[in-house]
Amino acid sequence: MNSIELKTALSLALIYATRMLGLFMILPVFTIYAENLEQVTPLLVGMAIGIYGLTQAILQIPFGAWSDRLGRKPVIIVGLLIFMLGSVVAASADSIYWVIIGRALQGAGAIASAIMALASDLTREQHRTKVMAIIGASIGASFMIALIIGPLLQGWIGVQGIFWVTAALAIISISIVALLIPTPVAQIHHATLDQATLKTVISDGQLLRLDLGVFTLHMILTAMFVVIPVILRDRYMIVVDMHWQIYLGVMLLSLILLIPVVIASEKYAKTKLAFLLAISLCAMSHLFLYTQPETINGFFIAMLIFFWGFNLLEASMPSLVSKFSNPVSKGLSMGVFSSSQFMGAFVGGVMAGMIVQNFGHNGVFIFAFIMFLLWFLVALSMRNPTGYETLTIDLKEIDQQQRESFVRGCYNIQGVTDVTVISEEQIAYVRTNKRVFQQHQFNQLQCDYKI
Repeated sequence: MNSIELKTALSLALIYATRMLGLFMILPVFTIYAENLEQVTPLLVGMAIGIYGLTQAILQIPFGAWSDRLGRKPVIIVGLLIFMLGSVVAASADSIYWVIIGRALQGAGAIASAIMALASDLTREQHRTKVMAIIGASIGASFMIALIIGPLLQGWIGVQGIFWVTAALAIISISIVALLIPTPVAQIHHATLDQATLKTVISDGQLLRLDLGVFTLHMILTAMFVVIPVILRDRYMIVVDMHWQIYLGVMLLSLILLIPVVIASEKYAKTKLAFLLAISLCAMSHLFLYTQPETINGFFIAMLIFFWGFNLLEASMPSLVSKFSNPVSKGLSMGVFSSSQFMGAFVGGVMAGMIVQNFGHNGVFIFAFIMFLLWFLVALSMRNPTGYETLTIDLKEIDQQQRESFVRGCYNIQGVTDVTVISEEQIAYVRTNKRVFQQHQFNQLQCDYKI
């Protein structure tokens, strides 16, 4: 990766992680805190915890489409401001209803699709999975950190203090967006959020497979964490304060196992094979968990297999969405994808509660195995993404008018699918379809502009 891609990956990962950290930190402590709130019931406690997923799911598509029209960075900043407002409302709440409103506002800052689209804008095709992997790993890291520091902060500053910390993290994220991340200037006509465009995106067979996949993945992830803490405590006699050690070990080892698979799949163009392998790993892990491993080591191995597959899917799916989507509606496609992800998280909690009530904890694992098996069958017909290559063109030697003319000339060349200009660095990313790209025409265009 070049310096822009590395800075983009680290900056966006930090924004994503700090935002998710704020959402996750209350999970291990909120139920006890909520007992002291006015008008509280168990149903309302569950709603306060999960409502952010619902508002995220509803608003990902509009935010993604707005990022296509208004620019990625302005939309991300507005989303972070809404997230900050929600944190302040929750921090000031004295009843469960105001906490629900605050959590809903936190979710209403639905910027995941805009962040992924921005990452796609600022990275070349051949390095995109690596960038998405870094962002995906940051989500897992924020989840692990939240499980550790949430109870610690609750003891020092209380849950209201955690909400104030979350608001401060939003301000830090806004500063990162404004000061550290380059501004892409995509020289294309962007799609509008109308019925025809939305229908085109949600009816695309390749994108639909990924939307259904991410829904399944996050539905199962949420369902797992309804039962896993209880199993660790009751079956393996591990006190709640020590659960983070299991999670941390699993995540670190799974990320180490992830790296060679990502590199090999990109180098040898085996994206689909790696994708199917990841789904298989997730399915096998739940079949193993269903057998109720007798020792904690067996349980650890099952969790490791799951998170190996999970992290590989988290790294590859956003990249695949960017490859399959039309450049003019990339943000909208990311919005549908992100909506599916958060709706899956919302449904997963509800489904897990119903299954546990009727079939016990093991019912969740057999349900997960069946869902992953069905996903595997659907994914078998997924095609390998078109082979794209992104060229980096130095524009320092020509003025603004010549740059605009050069970009227009690029779109007259067969095989050029997208051009993004990075103003701060005075370079352009030219995305090409390798099968039909007319290299000699492009070389001549470069000669004409002496670049």
